[in-house]
Amino acid sequence: MTILKLVTSPDPLLKKISSKVEKIDDKTQELMKNMLETMYQEQGIGLAAVQIGVLKKIIVIDVDYKLEINHEEKGSKYKILNQNPRFLVNAEIINQSTQNSNYKEGCLSFPGASSDVSRPKEVEVRYLDLNGKQHTEKMSGLLATCVQHEVDHTNGITFVDHISKLKRDMILKKMAKRKKDSTRSNKDFNVL
Repeated sequence: MTILKLVTSPDPLLKKISSKVEKIDDKTQELMKNMLETMYQEQGIGLAAVQIGVLKKIIVIDVDYKLEINHEEKGSKYKILNQNPRFLVNAEIINQSTQNSNYKEGCLSFPGASSDVSRPKEVEVRYLDLNGKQHTEKMSGLLATCVQHEVDHTNGITFVDHISKLKRDMILKKMAKRKKDSTRSNKDFNVL
């Protein structure tokens, strides 16, 4: 498996709409497995393909896993326990409850940032799995929140689009400063 590089805010790619996957082939399956490995290594519970620079409607989710430090010298820094990965291709929310729930959401594309977000408590989702089989599934709790967050990513929407302008501006300013500091650090490091 390959750990993929994350796209982080303020990258404009995060605001682009992903296209549907026409065919789930070996290459698509390999991408999804690499996305899952990346998500585990970054300690996330969901990842959309746009977050690794691929504008396709592909999502991986696992809200059940646990991490244990891997003390072996080779391989992953974590041992992943209790895995229950979900692969969702061309996922669409076809129904949602009128009741909302609030979760403090973070995002791998917004490192260090989080905010309370209100979303429908339950959703019904239609998607294709890793092997191209179609499913329609009702989801609730953290899984419902996570799938909504990731489906939003495929539609060019991020969690900060669901919060107040004041909070959004604070997070976006923090991300811009982080990027600027990172660029400055890289320049300083490369100077001989």
